[in-house]
Amino acid sequence: MQSEPETVCNVAISFDRCKITSVTCSCGNKDIFYCAHVVALSLYRIRKPDQVKLHLPISETLFQMNRDQLQKFVQYLITVHHTEVLPTAQKLADEILSQNSEINQVHGAPDPTAGASIDDENCWHLDEEQVQEQVKLFLSQGGYHGSGKQLNLLFAKVREMLKMRDSNGARMLTLITEQFMADPRLSLWRQQGTTMTDKYRQLWDELGALWMCIVLNPHCKLEQKASWLKQLKKWNSVDVCPWEDGNHGNELPNLTNALPQGANANQENMGQCKSLEYQHLPAHKFLEEGESYLTLAVEVALIGLGQQRIMPDGLYAQEKVCRNEEQLISKLQEIELDDTLVKIFRKQAVFLLEAGPYSGLGEVIHRESVPMHTFAKYLFTSLLPHDAELAYKTALRAMRLLVLESTAPSGDMSRPHHIASVVPNRYPRWFTLSHIESQQCELASTMLTAAKGDVRRLETVLESIQKNIHSSSHIFKLAQDAFKIATLMDSLPDITLLKVSLELGLQIALTAALSLSSSSTALHIV
Repeated sequence: MQSEPETVCNVAISFDRCKITSVTCSCGNKDIFYCAHVVALSLYRIRKPDQVKLHLPISETLFQMNRDQLQKFVQYLITVHHTEVLPTAQKLADEILSQNSEINQVHGAPDPTAGASIDDENCWHLDEEQVQEQVKLFLSQGGYHGSGKQLNLLFAKVREMLKMRDSNGARMLTLITEQFMADPRLSLWRQQGTTMTDKYRQLWDELGALWMCIVLNPHCKLEQKASWLKQLKKWNSVDVCPWEDGNHGNELPNLTNALPQGANANQENMGQCKSLEYQHLPAHKFLEEGESYLTLAVEVALIGLGQQRIMPDGLYAQEKVCRNEEQLISKLQEIELDDTLVKIFRKQAVFLLEAGPYSGLGEVIHRESVPMHTFAKYLFTSLLPHDAELAYKTALRAMRLLVLESTAPSGDMSRPHHIASVVPNRYPRWFTLSHIESQQCELASTMLTAAKGDVRRLETVLESIQKNIHSSSHIFKLAQDAFKIATLMDSLPDITLLKVSLELGLQIALTAALSLSSSSTALHIV
């Protein structure tokens, strides 16, 4: 700034194999990022390499000097910096003149200007102390003054490092995690029996996600992964380490605002998606012909979404299950399916239907397995124009909601890759059950709409609704949907759909009558 006096800063930068390995600056600014003066000098060195004189290591220069030159060099150095180096110079001189001193037991002398050995690991400079201080400061602010935003910027920096295969990424995340573990609020919350705030838990979620990126990195050595595993187990053994399952409190929360509900949820999200164009980039030659990074990414996403997994116990973890699933599906919806991707969808749908206990769409699943309604709706709409039979088979298999069943199907136990459903004598606490039932209802409504005019499929969907949907309000909604679809203004009424609407309406009336009868009987007994 023109109003500020010009200051001169002394900057020193060390390089090793095209990486900045250490920096010092007399400006005194303390931050995890380089100060403006270090950046300026780096850019100057890059843009004008001829203007920065390159010197040999000081040890080589000293080797070329004779005795008189060496004595002159040392004496001038002491004269220029006598207050700083004179005590050290006298101490070193005494030790060198002593034959039994430790310094004379070592061959040669260190040279900080020589750089590292070719076999030594070279890392970009990272001020570990500043990283620790910054994270500690942000955490102490308790989410105020934009501290959460600053922590997310640190996480973004770690992601950037991992993308660039910078080994400092794991170092920086280790420092961040250590400060999170040392946060005194963890002990306070544990003692008081209270849960951490949602913003704070989201930061812990990001920590976990970044550690997964690190341990799953195929470019890391086995010894590195073993070291990280040891460190993760050490953190996990600490009493104050938060549980991923989250809230185990007794109060049932209101999830109306936490998760998208009803027929417009994804839009028995899309509107927020940016219109992006994805292209097939050829993968490495050792992969199968026709595969690209896009096909691999889509296939991995489908495998992950279709895996059978048990619903976690805590509120926050259950919300995260639903939220993560819908976010991943939202990303997939940005991709326009071509013939290559449709083949991937067909392959994975068939695999998930036949995969046994590893699949959430297998013939037999655990009673508390996470339902596949949201994922199956996406599969159904994606496959319907290309393979209607497979689309309906997948969606109908996903309609079940065993957690509300009094008994579970036995399945074909003669097939060794199947597992039996466990039916405990309790209803688990699924805090997100209302959201899950609404997704089940959306899946059924989507099938009813697609099956208009197809008597066989409408009857199959009706049977599935009557078997699997237990909420009267959702059955009533499906009856209304069937009636609306059957009586659209631009076409003749669909008799079969009208029958479906009537059947569902009768089911609601029968359920209501049985409920009233049970209540009357109870009152009569009383």
